[in-house]
Amino acid sequence: MKKLKILICDDDQDNLDVLQILLEMEGYIVVKEDQSSKLISTINSEQPDLLLLDIWMPEICGDEIIKIIRSDSSINGLPIIAFSASLDIEKISKKAGANQYISKPYDINEITRLIINVLGNKL
Repeated sequence: MKKLKILICDDDQDNLDVLQILLEMEGYIVVKEDQSSKLISTINSEQPDLLLLDIWMPEICGDEIIKIIRSDSSINGLPIIAFSASLDIEKISKKAGANQYISKPYDINEITRLIINVLGNKL
């Protein structure tokens, strides 16, 4: 069975490192990107199976990135789970076009459940 690749975009290096360790322990290949301005290029080069995206990013906000992804026919099918400490994460992520969302602080079991739910038939 192919290992699935998850791309994580967050400007907080500690958060990237923790998520990488936890998701690799779950058997996923993890790619990290800490600059939202480079994310589309990273998506095109890495071709991930799923994107975990922080909504509050410098340079380009996560909801704007989701809109860019959804308007690009070559990558618009990429499953996206948005995350944020914002109280409006549900509204923001749904409006932008994310498949799912999770609030910070989050639980690894909840992230794993969302990943399984979003990836479904790829597992």
